[in-house]
Amino acid sequence: MRALIVDDEARVRKAVRLLVDWERHGIDVIEEAESGTQAIECIRTLKPAIVIMDMMMEKGNGVELMTWVSEFAASVKFIVVSGHDDFDFVRHTVRHGGIDYILKPIDPEAINTAVSKAVTAWNHEEQERHTQQKQNIQLNEFKPIYGERLLSSLIDEPMTAEASLRRLRLEGVIPDRAVSARLLLLQMDVGDSPLLQRFGNDNDLLYYAIMNICNEFLLIRKRGVAFRYWGAPTEIAIILWDQPEAAKELISDINQGLFHTLQRRIHLGMGSTGALPQSLPAQYAEAATALRRRNLLNPEEYVHSSTDDNTSVKGLFANMSDDWRTSVMSGQPALLEGTSKRWIDELTRCGVVTPEILSSWRADAILFRSQLLREHIGDDAESAIATLESSDLLYPAPFTNGYSFSLFSWRDWSYSFMQRLSQELLSRQGSEYKTMNQIVKYIEHHYQSELSLQEVAQHFSVSREYISRKFKQELGINFSDYIAKYRIDKAKLLLQNPHFKISQISEMVGFRDVKYFSKVFKKQEGVTPQGYRRLLLIYKL
Repeated sequence: MRALIVDDEARVRKAVRLLVDWERHGIDVIEEAESGTQAIECIRTLKPAIVIMDMMMEKGNGVELMTWVSEFAASVKFIVVSGHDDFDFVRHTVRHGGIDYILKPIDPEAINTAVSKAVTAWNHEEQERHTQQKQNIQLNEFKPIYGERLLSSLIDEPMTAEASLRRLRLEGVIPDRAVSARLLLLQMDVGDSPLLQRFGNDNDLLYYAIMNICNEFLLIRKRGVAFRYWGAPTEIAIILWDQPEAAKELISDINQGLFHTLQRRIHLGMGSTGALPQSLPAQYAEAATALRRRNLLNPEEYVHSSTDDNTSVKGLFANMSDDWRTSVMSGQPALLEGTSKRWIDELTRCGVVTPEILSSWRADAILFRSQLLREHIGDDAESAIATLESSDLLYPAPFTNGYSFSLFSWRDWSYSFMQRLSQELLSRQGSEYKTMNQIVKYIEHHYQSELSLQEVAQHFSVSREYISRKFKQELGINFSDYIAKYRIDKAKLLLQNPHFKISQISEMVGFRDVKYFSKVFKKQEGVTPQGYRRLLLIYKL
């Protein structure tokens, strides 16, 4: 068995190591973390059974860590060791299923008693999970028996819905007495890797297990039927025809069953009761909208209807775009981290965060990325956008429509998103700066030749438009004027030698036509080459 000690003070972590009789409790692996943020990474990789944690830490406090554990690692048993005798802290500990709350200085007997309770509880639940999982695996041997295609067609195919309903009545799936019904929609969280792994990463097996649990509450009472909705592969629908007004109580019972078996509670959207089957398409739209607009900051509210008014709060990315721009352009990790945290603070300030808001914000962030790249690296932007879109597959945003939500996950994703954008932008800008230096040096070495924009572009494998734009951006002058100015500056030096003829100097600086040379010289200096030479003699006298 594995344990994790979380405290930002090394001496406290050492004290816990010394005071707990690990061998007696059957714990053979003990790891440490100095912050809540680091603890989450350790829990993801180490998968400890027991976590002994402090409440007050600089990076990721105890309340945030408990919230994350209860949502994503519910099987973990945790014990709080704190220097603060605070009722709110105790309340949070109890609310999130903590085993005990121990005050510092740590009493050896108290902490060993707490560890013993935690180990006993974990072993008991692990045995239950093992037994239930063996039963669930058997479900994979059976095909769905509730006519998923026919049930889905009640929602998707209004023209044939009556015929599908008659067939479902004949097969005994829906009783003749069911003339009205209420549709409930359960949306699976494809980002819940720990749960999926328990089913061998087999989505179908997981869905059948959840469907089976739902139907245990529905079919025994003959109240309705749960089925996998064919219109969306991550959704399970429930048609409730008996006591539809008591849907909330039924959902509570189902969630208790899900938690007992899978250590998960699931959010459900709810449509308005209506005639069967005519109202089901509209009910589906209501339930889906309710899930998109549920307030993720109220994770313990599991029933959602379209009457929930969370539409007035809009995405706040526009308020943060300047902050993002500054951080991305700096490339400094501290600024990126601060911006990620400020966005989370701004996002939660209104007290409402919905999947709809997060989806909108993510789309705004991607648009911001494209605009910033096009603004700063021009022609190379499309290549950079494609590179970053590929990396998005490796660093996907948390699933917005799932039943789980973590501010930690969104903060980490925004940091990663900005960091990758910053690295790509600064890398490409550095490459462009290097290319421009090489172009300028090339002109300085070949100014005596007949240099053309096309020739230079081909030499450096870039477009003519790229060179023209970069000369304007970096040097404030166009390509041809830069070459002319450089040649005239060289000619001014050569004119100091009275032995060179004007025609010779013209040739030496890259002008094949002496008249054109004189014209360009006068345009830049205000006098002809001959006049400039006379002025030099006057100054010497």
